[in-house]
Amino acid sequence: MDRIKITGGQQLNGTIAISGAKNAALPLMIASLLTSDTLTLKNVPNLADVVQLGRILRNHGTDFTIAGKRPGKNKMQGETFHLTSRDIWDTTAPYEMVSKMRASFWVLGPLLGREHKARVSLPGGCAIGTRPVDLHLEGLKKLGANIDLEDGYVIARTPRGGLKGGKITFPLISVGATHNCLLAAVLARGETLIENAAAEPEIGDVARCLVKMGAKIEGIDTHTLKIEGVTQLEGAVHTVLPDRIEAGTYAMAVAATGGDVFLEGADPTHLQSALDLMIEAGVGIKIKKGGIQVTRGARTKLKPVHVETQPFPGFPTDLQAQFMAMMLKVPGTSSVRETIFENRFMHVAELMRMGANISQSGDKAEIEGVDELIGAQVMATDLRASASLVIGGLVAKGDTIVNRVYHLDRGFERIEEKLSAVGAKIERLSE
Repeated sequence: MDRIKITGGQQLNGTIAISGAKNAALPLMIASLLTSDTLTLKNVPNLADVVQLGRILRNHGTDFTIAGKRPGKNKMQGETFHLTSRDIWDTTAPYEMVSKMRASFWVLGPLLGREHKARVSLPGGCAIGTRPVDLHLEGLKKLGANIDLEDGYVIARTPRGGLKGGKITFPLISVGATHNCLLAAVLARGETLIENAAAEPEIGDVARCLVKMGAKIEGIDTHTLKIEGVTQLEGAVHTVLPDRIEAGTYAMAVAATGGDVFLEGADPTHLQSALDLMIEAGVGIKIKKGGIQVTRGARTKLKPVHVETQPFPGFPTDLQAQFMAMMLKVPGTSSVRETIFENRFMHVAELMRMGANISQSGDKAEIEGVDELIGAQVMATDLRASASLVIGGLVAKGDTIVNRVYHLDRGFERIEEKLSAVGAKIERLSE
């Protein structure tokens, strides 16, 4: 199993190209189930989750091709996928596939919308809380779906004529449930209203792609989506938006190590709450054409700050662990309150192996800055936590070995190559 070795103490300087967003690429790939035409997606990141979803879609009958690289193309630019679901010959998403990646559960909505039936395993993914699918199922029931649970599977069917538009009001904001219900509603008869919908940029990206395919959607980028169902969708060409979580991760890495890095392709409007927090802490942030410049001089001392995770446009839960790593050597007491997932502090124990001083109680953690971190063997527990361990390793004295890097490969494209290119001493160890 691969590991990553980091020798800390190096400043980061140069340019990092930001990849396409995993959290948009996955539902965009799933949207290909809604049409018999070809959906072409550009700037798709090369990630383990993308590969796994490709296997799941092939199981449903999707033809899947990837365009080769062309002369002069930056190797960090994403790939171009052509997905054609001419005939869906299997409406079952089996446990052995869905259990490896939670987002694959989102095939439920499109399968119901197009085929009027689906048998989908309850999902797996990162162990960061229960994250029940109740909101998904209740939303689909509002569109007329009949749903039963049997042997760990969701068995769903629609009445004759398929799904019918309805009013869905989520009791709390859920990105996954919003994706699933939106993907179902575009082919439902009549009008669907989704209230208290998630408004993350990735959902807006998916909605814009669906509009290109012929869907009728109003309220994109708001918490209220109005969808007028259509009888069929067509093919389209769409470019995946840049990954705001990857951009925020590298920005926090620069803040932790010091240096000067241009995040090429990053969209500051998708990351404003995190950028505001970093500015408050003393990090230099400049918005430039084509990206974000992040600077922290050798003599710049960061200040402690406090953050609470919130749905977009608030501070993203997917940057909580990286924020914590950024603050490990900042004098004073910083704190984070996690309001989204109940088990998202599993990285705390691993950071403390490196000498971090963190106390945790319930949904709150306090970080008392230390003078020095010492490299250690650490274990990645989930995707975003693994990135915090990399940042910790970049600022620690000596060598850090990050185990279970398959978590990193699920969501960060070529992280060791990108960091090496800006001065980090980091390498992948293969066994």
